[in-house]
Amino acid sequence: MTAAISWFADIGLADRPTVGGKGGSLGELTRAGIAVPPGFVLRTEGFERFITALDATEPLRALIEALDPDDLDTAQTVTAAIRRRVEQAPLPVEIETALRAAYAELAGVDQPVAVRSSATTEDAEDASFAGLQDTYLWVIGADAVIDRVRACWASLYSVESVCYRRRHGLPESGVAMAVVVQRMVDARCAGVMFTRSPTTGDRSVITIEGAWGLGSAVVSGEVTPDRWVVAKLTGEISVRDISDKHIRQVPLPGGGIHDEEVPADLRHTECLSDADLLRLRDVARKAERHYGRPQDIEWAIEAGTGDILLLQSRPETVWSMKDAAPAAVPQANAMAHVMTLFGGRK
Repeated sequence: MTAAISWFADIGLADRPTVGGKGGSLGELTRAGIAVPPGFVLRTEGFERFITALDATEPLRALIEALDPDDLDTAQTVTAAIRRRVEQAPLPVEIETALRAAYAELAGVDQPVAVRSSATTEDAEDASFAGLQDTYLWVIGADAVIDRVRACWASLYSVESVCYRRRHGLPESGVAMAVVVQRMVDARCAGVMFTRSPTTGDRSVITIEGAWGLGSAVVSGEVTPDRWVVAKLTGEISVRDISDKHIRQVPLPGGGIHDEEVPADLRHTECLSDADLLRLRDVARKAERHYGRPQDIEWAIEAGTGDILLLQSRPETVWSMKDAAPAAVPQANAMAHVMTLFGGRK
Protein backbone atom coordinates (compact mmCIF):
# COMPACT_ATOMS: atom_id res chain seq x y z
CA MET A 1 0.00 0.00 0.00
CA THR A 2 1.18 3.54 -0.76
CA ALA A 3 3.17 5.45 1.83
CA ALA A 4 0.23 7.89 1.94
CA ILE A 5 -1.69 5.36 4.10
CA SER A 6 -0.57 4.26 7.58
CA TRP A 7 -2.41 1.93 9.96
CA PHE A 8 -2.65 2.82 13.64
CA ALA A 9 -0.38 -0.05 14.68
CA ASP A 10 2.46 1.41 12.62
CA ILE A 11 2.49 4.99 13.94
CA GLY A 12 2.87 6.93 17.19
CA LEU A 13 3.33 10.44 18.55
CA ALA A 14 6.71 10.74 16.85
CA ASP A 15 4.87 10.61 13.51
CA ARG A 16 2.70 13.65 14.31
CA PRO A 17 4.33 15.82 11.57
CA THR A 18 2.89 13.48 8.93
CA VAL A 19 -0.19 11.94 10.61
CA GLY A 20 -1.37 14.86 12.77
CA GLY A 21 -2.37 14.99 16.42
CA LYS A 22 -5.33 12.59 16.31
CA GLY A 23 -3.52 10.09 14.12
CA GLY A 24 -0.42 10.10 16.28
CA SER A 25 -2.46 9.72 19.47
CA LEU A 26 -4.58 6.85 18.14
CA GLY A 27 -1.46 5.06 16.95
CA GLU A 28 0.26 5.64 20.29
CA LEU A 29 -2.75 4.25 22.20
CA THR A 30 -2.89 1.21 19.92
CA ARG A 31 0.79 0.45 20.47
CA ALA A 32 0.31 0.91 24.24
CA GLY A 33 -2.32 -1.85 24.24
CA ILE A 34 -5.24 0.51 24.90
CA ALA A 35 -8.34 -0.30 22.85
CA VAL A 36 -9.34 2.18 20.13
CA PRO A 37 -11.62 1.64 17.12
CA PRO A 38 -9.32 0.26 14.39
CA GLY A 39 -8.38 2.51 11.52
CA PHE A 40 -5.80 4.19 9.35
CA VAL A 41 -4.51 7.65 8.50
CA LEU A 42 -4.26 9.28 5.12
CA ARG A 43 -0.97 11.02 5.75
CA THR A 44 -0.14 14.62 4.89
CA GLU A 45 1.50 13.36 1.69
CA GLY A 46 -1.98 12.83 0.26
CA PHE A 47 -2.98 16.42 1.05
CA GLU A 48 0.26 17.85 -0.31
CA ARG A 49 -0.05 15.99 -3.61
CA PHE A 50 -3.67 17.04 -3.95
CA ILE A 51 -3.04 20.74 -3.22
CA THR A 52 0.09 20.85 -5.39
CA ALA A 53 -1.95 19.54 -8.33
CA LEU A 54 -4.66 22.17 -7.72
CA ASP A 55 -2.06 24.91 -7.36
CA ALA A 56 -0.48 23.95 -10.68
CA THR A 57 -3.73 24.46 -12.61
CA GLU A 58 -4.71 27.71 -10.91
CA PRO A 59 -2.95 29.61 -8.07
CA LEU A 60 -4.18 28.71 -4.60
CA ARG A 61 -1.47 29.29 -2.03
CA ALA A 62 -0.44 32.64 -3.54
CA LEU A 63 -4.03 33.90 -3.27
CA ILE A 64 -4.07 33.14 0.45
CA GLU A 65 -0.66 34.66 1.14
CA ALA A 66 -1.81 37.86 -0.57
CA LEU A 67 -4.81 38.26 1.74
CA ASP A 68 -5.08 41.01 4.33
CA PRO A 69 -6.45 39.25 7.46
CA ASP A 70 -8.32 42.44 8.39
CA ASP A 71 -10.17 42.54 5.05
CA LEU A 72 -12.81 39.98 5.94
CA ASP A 73 -15.00 40.55 2.86
CA THR A 74 -12.17 39.67 0.48
CA ALA A 75 -11.06 36.80 2.70
CA GLN A 76 -14.57 35.32 2.71
CA THR A 77 -14.82 35.53 -1.09
CA VAL A 78 -11.39 34.02 -1.72
CA THR A 79 -11.67 31.23 0.87
CA ALA A 80 -15.18 30.23 -0.26
CA ALA A 81 -13.90 29.80 -3.82
CA ILE A 82 -10.91 27.77 -2.63
CA ARG A 83 -13.10 25.50 -0.50
CA ARG A 84 -15.31 24.81 -3.52
CA ARG A 85 -12.24 23.84 -5.56
CA VAL A 86 -10.98 21.53 -2.82
CA GLU A 87 -14.38 19.88 -2.32
CA GLN A 88 -14.94 19.27 -6.04
CA ALA A 89 -11.51 18.38 -7.44
CA PRO A 90 -10.62 14.71 -8.06
CA LEU A 91 -7.94 13.10 -5.91
CA PRO A 92 -4.70 11.98 -7.55
CA VAL A 93 -5.35 8.49 -8.92
CA GLU A 94 -2.79 6.78 -6.67
CA ILE A 95 -4.20 8.45 -3.55
CA GLU A 96 -7.82 7.59 -4.40
CA THR A 97 -6.88 3.97 -5.18
CA ALA A 98 -5.02 3.60 -1.89
CA LEU A 99 -7.87 5.22 0.07
CA ARG A 100 -10.47 2.91 -1.49
CA ALA A 101 -8.32 -0.16 -0.79
CA ALA A 102 -7.73 0.83 2.83
CA TYR A 103 -11.44 1.48 3.41
CA ALA A 104 -12.30 -1.93 1.91
CA GLU A 105 -9.77 -3.60 4.19
CA LEU A 106 -11.05 -1.76 7.26
CA ALA A 107 -14.80 -1.74 6.70
CA GLY A 108 -15.71 -3.99 3.79
CA VAL A 109 -18.29 -2.63 1.37
CA ASP A 110 -20.61 -0.50 3.46
CA GLN A 111 -19.62 -0.53 7.11
CA PRO A 112 -19.77 2.90 8.77
CA VAL A 113 -16.62 4.82 9.66
CA ALA A 114 -15.70 8.14 11.21
CA VAL A 115 -13.64 10.54 9.09
CA ARG A 116 -11.70 12.97 11.28
CA SER A 117 -9.34 15.82 10.51
CA SER A 118 -5.90 15.36 12.03
CA ALA A 119 -4.00 18.62 11.81
CA THR A 120 -0.26 18.49 12.34
CA THR A 121 -0.43 21.22 15.01
CA GLU A 122 -3.38 19.96 17.08
CA ASP A 123 -3.20 17.97 20.32
CA ALA A 124 0.30 19.23 21.07
CA GLU A 125 1.07 20.37 24.59
CA ASP A 126 0.78 24.00 23.49
CA ALA A 127 -1.90 23.48 20.82
CA SER A 128 -3.59 26.72 19.82
CA PHE A 129 -4.36 26.37 16.11
CA ALA A 130 -7.88 27.31 15.07
CA GLY A 131 -10.61 25.76 12.93
CA LEU A 132 -9.14 22.31 12.33
CA GLN A 133 -11.47 19.97 14.15
CA ASP A 134 -13.89 18.68 11.50
CA THR A 135 -15.26 15.20 12.16
CA TYR A 136 -17.85 13.29 10.13
CA LEU A 137 -19.63 10.36 11.76
CA TRP A 138 -21.35 7.30 10.33
CA VAL A 139 -19.87 7.67 6.83
CA ILE A 140 -20.81 4.74 4.61
CA GLY A 141 -19.10 3.75 1.35
CA ALA A 142 -15.81 4.64 -0.31
CA ASP A 143 -17.32 7.49 -2.35
CA ALA A 144 -18.66 9.14 0.82
CA VAL A 145 -15.29 8.66 2.56
CA ILE A 146 -13.51 10.45 -0.30
CA ASP A 147 -16.02 13.31 -0.14
CA ARG A 148 -15.46 13.67 3.61
CA VAL A 149 -11.68 13.60 3.20
CA ARG A 150 -11.95 16.54 0.83
CA ALA A 151 -14.29 18.29 3.29
CA CYS A 152 -11.67 17.90 6.05
CA TRP A 153 -9.00 19.35 3.77
CA ALA A 154 -11.34 22.20 2.79
CA SER A 155 -11.72 23.15 6.46
CA LEU A 156 -8.11 24.36 6.36
CA TYR A 157 -9.42 27.15 4.14
CA SER A 158 -12.13 28.48 6.43
CA VAL A 159 -11.97 32.23 7.00
CA GLU A 160 -10.99 31.69 10.64
CA SER A 161 -8.17 29.29 9.82
CA VAL A 162 -6.77 31.33 6.93
CA CYS A 163 -6.88 34.64 8.84
CA TYR A 164 -5.17 32.96 11.81
CA ARG A 165 -2.31 31.89 9.53
CA ARG A 166 -2.03 35.30 7.89
CA ARG A 167 -1.93 37.15 11.22
CA HIS A 168 0.86 34.86 12.41
CA GLY A 169 2.75 35.00 9.11
CA LEU A 170 2.66 31.24 8.62
CA PRO A 171 3.72 30.16 5.10
CA GLU A 172 1.15 28.18 3.14
CA SER A 173 3.87 25.74 2.09
CA GLY A 174 3.92 24.52 5.70
CA VAL A 175 0.16 23.91 5.93
CA ALA A 176 -0.93 20.28 5.81
CA MET A 177 -3.61 17.98 7.16
CA ALA A 178 -3.80 14.25 7.64
CA VAL A 179 -7.18 12.50 7.87
CA VAL A 180 -8.13 9.65 10.22
CA VAL A 181 -10.55 6.97 9.02
CA GLN A 182 -11.67 4.54 11.72
CA ARG A 183 -14.43 2.06 12.40
CA MET A 184 -17.52 3.75 13.79
CA VAL A 185 -18.53 2.88 17.34
CA ASP A 186 -22.24 2.24 17.88
CA ALA A 187 -22.05 3.78 21.34
CA ARG A 188 -24.46 2.94 24.15
CA CYS A 189 -22.98 5.95 25.91
CA ALA A 190 -19.93 8.12 25.48
CA GLY A 191 -18.19 11.17 26.83
CA VAL A 192 -14.95 12.60 28.13
CA MET A 193 -12.73 12.14 31.17
CA PHE A 194 -9.88 14.08 32.70
CA THR A 195 -7.10 12.50 34.73
CA ARG A 196 -6.79 15.78 36.62
CA SER A 197 -9.76 17.70 37.97
CA PRO A 198 -10.62 20.42 35.41
CA THR A 199 -12.06 22.60 38.19
CA THR A 200 -9.48 22.28 40.98
CA GLY A 201 -6.40 20.77 39.33
CA ASP A 202 -6.46 17.85 41.80
CA ARG A 203 -4.31 15.06 40.34
CA SER A 204 -5.63 12.41 42.75
CA VAL A 205 -9.01 12.16 41.00
CA ILE A 206 -10.49 11.42 37.60
CA THR A 207 -13.49 13.44 36.41
CA ILE A 208 -15.77 11.46 34.09
CA GLU A 209 -18.61 12.95 32.03
CA GLY A 210 -20.99 10.93 29.87
CA ALA A 211 -24.39 10.77 28.18
CA TRP A 212 -26.45 8.34 26.15
CA GLY A 213 -25.55 7.78 22.50
CA LEU A 214 -22.59 9.13 20.58
CA GLY A 215 -20.09 11.39 22.31
CA SER A 216 -20.52 14.17 19.76
CA ALA A 217 -23.48 15.53 21.76
CA VAL A 218 -21.28 15.86 24.87
CA VAL A 219 -18.28 17.35 23.06
CA SER A 220 -20.45 19.90 21.24
CA GLY A 221 -22.31 20.89 24.41
CA GLU A 222 -25.74 19.93 23.04
CA VAL A 223 -26.52 17.85 26.11
CA THR A 224 -25.51 18.29 29.74
CA PRO A 225 -23.73 15.06 30.68
CA ASP A 226 -23.77 13.09 33.90
CA ARG A 227 -20.63 13.81 35.94
CA TRP A 228 -18.67 11.76 38.45
CA VAL A 229 -15.44 12.34 40.35
CA VAL A 230 -13.56 9.12 41.10
CA ALA A 231 -10.46 8.69 43.28
CA LYS A 232 -7.57 7.31 41.22
CA LEU A 233 -6.27 4.97 43.90
CA THR A 234 -9.32 3.82 45.87
CA GLY A 235 -12.07 4.15 43.26
CA GLU A 236 -14.24 6.06 45.72
CA ILE A 237 -16.93 8.10 43.93
CA SER A 238 -17.03 11.46 45.70
CA VAL A 239 -19.28 13.33 43.24
CA ARG A 240 -22.30 11.99 41.40
CA ASP A 241 -24.22 14.63 39.39
CA ILE A 242 -26.94 13.11 37.21
CA SER A 243 -28.43 15.42 34.60
CA ASP A 244 -31.56 15.50 32.47
CA LYS A 245 -30.21 13.98 29.25
CA HIS A 246 -33.05 14.95 26.93
CA ILE A 247 -31.46 14.04 23.60
CA ARG A 248 -28.93 11.58 22.26
CA GLN A 249 -27.20 11.41 18.90
CA VAL A 250 -27.73 8.15 17.03
CA PRO A 251 -26.94 6.91 13.51
CA LEU A 252 -29.23 7.21 10.52
CA PRO A 253 -29.65 4.01 8.43
CA GLY A 254 -28.18 5.50 5.26
CA GLY A 255 -25.34 7.35 6.93
CA GLY A 256 -24.92 10.39 9.15
CA ILE A 257 -26.37 11.00 12.60
CA HIS A 258 -29.36 12.77 14.08
CA ASP A 259 -30.77 13.83 17.44
CA GLU A 260 -33.55 11.80 19.02
CA GLU A 261 -35.37 12.22 22.29
CA VAL A 262 -34.16 10.02 25.12
CA PRO A 263 -36.92 7.77 26.51
CA ALA A 264 -38.44 9.20 29.68
CA ASP A 265 -37.19 6.33 31.85
CA LEU A 266 -33.56 7.01 30.82
CA ARG A 267 -33.45 10.81 30.94
CA HIS A 268 -32.57 10.94 34.65
CA THR A 269 -30.91 7.51 34.81
CA GLU A 270 -27.12 7.27 35.20
CA CYS A 271 -25.61 6.33 31.86
CA LEU A 272 -22.72 4.55 33.63
CA SER A 273 -22.82 1.94 36.36
CA ASP A 274 -20.29 2.00 39.19
CA ALA A 275 -18.58 -0.97 37.51
CA ASP A 276 -18.32 1.07 34.28
CA LEU A 277 -16.81 3.97 36.21
CA LEU A 278 -14.12 1.74 37.70
CA ARG A 279 -13.31 0.29 34.28
CA LEU A 280 -12.98 3.79 32.86
CA ARG A 281 -10.78 4.76 35.81
CA ASP A 282 -8.47 1.85 35.01
CA VAL A 283 -8.20 2.82 31.34
CA ALA A 284 -7.59 6.48 32.22
CA ARG A 285 -4.81 5.55 34.66
CA LYS A 286 -3.19 3.36 32.00
CA ALA A 287 -3.28 6.20 29.46
CA GLU A 288 -1.84 8.68 31.97
CA ARG A 289 0.95 6.26 32.93
CA HIS A 290 1.83 5.72 29.27
CA TYR A 291 2.01 9.42 28.44
CA GLY A 292 3.53 10.41 31.77
CA ARG A 293 1.24 13.39 32.27
CA PRO A 294 -2.47 14.22 32.85
CA GLN A 295 -4.76 13.46 29.92
CA ASP A 296 -7.99 14.78 28.38
CA ILE A 297 -9.70 11.66 26.97
CA GLU A 298 -12.68 10.94 24.72
CA TRP A 299 -14.27 7.51 25.31
CA ALA A 300 -17.21 5.36 24.21
CA ILE A 301 -18.81 2.16 25.46
CA GLU A 302 -19.98 0.03 22.58
CA ALA A 303 -23.58 -1.18 22.56
CA GLY A 304 -23.86 -4.94 22.70
CA THR A 305 -20.27 -5.77 23.68
CA GLY A 306 -19.89 -3.21 26.48
CA ASP A 307 -16.27 -2.68 25.38
CA ILE A 308 -14.58 0.59 26.35
CA LEU A 309 -12.87 2.28 23.42
CA LEU A 310 -10.83 5.48 23.49
CA LEU A 311 -11.42 7.91 20.64
CA GLN A 312 -8.70 10.36 21.63
CA SER A 313 -6.22 11.15 24.37
CA ARG A 314 -4.52 14.53 24.42
CA PRO A 315 -2.43 16.34 27.02
CA GLU A 316 -4.38 18.31 29.61
CA THR A 317 -3.35 21.92 29.05
CA VAL A 318 -5.19 24.31 31.40
CA TRP A 319 -3.66 23.26 34.71
CA SER A 320 -0.38 22.22 33.11
CA MET A 321 0.06 25.75 31.78
CA LYS A 322 -0.71 27.18 35.22
CA ASP A 323 1.89 24.86 36.73
CA ALA A 324 4.46 26.01 34.20
CA ALA A 325 3.86 29.71 34.90
CA PRO A 326 6.18 31.23 37.54
CA ALA A 327 4.49 32.03 40.85
CA ALA A 328 6.20 35.44 40.90
CA VAL A 329 8.70 37.49 38.96
CA PRO A 330 12.16 36.93 40.46
CA GLN A 331 13.35 39.82 42.66
CA ALA A 332 16.91 40.95 43.31
CA ASN A 333 16.31 40.80 47.06
CA ALA A 334 15.42 37.34 48.42
CA MET A 335 13.02 38.72 51.04
CA ALA A 336 11.24 40.83 48.42
CA HIS A 337 10.75 37.67 46.34
CA VAL A 338 9.18 35.86 49.32
CA MET A 339 6.88 38.81 50.05
CA THR A 340 5.75 38.88 46.41
CA LEU A 341 4.82 35.19 46.60
CA PHE A 342 2.61 35.80 49.61
CA GLY A 343 1.04 39.00 48.35
CA GLY A 344 3.09 41.34 50.53
CA ARG A 345 4.43 44.75 49.57
CA LYS A 346 7.98 45.86 49.30
